[in-house]
Amino acid sequence: MSGINIRLSKIFNAESNRSFIVAFDHGQSLPIPAGLGNPVSLLARIAEGKPEGILLNRGMLEQGAEIFSKPGAPEPIVRADWTTLDPRMKEETGEAYRVLVSPERALSLGATATCTYLIGRPKNNEMFPYNVEQVANYIGRAHEVGLPVIVEATLWGLRNENQKDPELLRQMCRIAAEIGADAIKTEYVGDIEAQRNIIDEVGNIPVLTLGGKADSRDAVRTAAAEAIESGARGLIFGRNVWQTDDMAGVMRDLNEIVHEV
Repeated sequence: MSGINIRLSKIFNAESNRSFIVAFDHGQSLPIPAGLGNPVSLLARIAEGKPEGILLNRGMLEQGAEIFSKPGAPEPIVRADWTTLDPRMKEETGEAYRVLVSPERALSLGATATCTYLIGRPKNNEMFPYNVEQVANYIGRAHEVGLPVIVEATLWGLRNENQKDPELLRQMCRIAAEIGADAIKTEYVGDIEAQRNIIDEVGNIPVLTLGGKADSRDAVRTAAAEAIESGARGLIFGRNVWQTDDMAGVMRDLNEIVHEV
């Protein structure tokens, strides 16, 4: 077994072989709502919910390193790159993509894995080929040092009217698989069979679905349960966890759905 497989296995529950990960990497690319308070304190509260992992940026891992040093703590997954997700930034700078954290730096920070964006159909004609090239090169470098890479394959480019179009998303996930992703993070398209097809067509690579921001707790539960039924190996949910009035309760719900306990 390689270092890549050893590290990747750490973000999956040994009994269920599934994973519930909380995404806490929004501060780098999206507006942060007022009233959330100290981010390190919030990170500690997320860790108390015992997800398998937390996706976060370099700065939050550096500030919250003690949280991850405790026995039984979630595995840290470092966001390796940046893109213009904030609509205000897109108006000012247009669509853009940059790698920010090298695989070597991620390992030095204590990361168990990294996560990169693969954004389909941007209006910027130069962005997509650059994005594909950068992610493919990043995966190659990460594998040289034994670090697994989760590729977040989406339709967040400005050419898309429907960011959950199953056919277009199917192609994005297949591209992620073909350039060497160790796991894929992608949308739940709202249809179990369509999602199952997306998952089947990437081969043996684990697929985890993202959450976005749902309208209600029931909607979050439904999307989570249907994603798992479709064959997803887990969830990577962010705002639907820490931007709620009952974060602990939502995390219990999602842990139960993912691990069927």
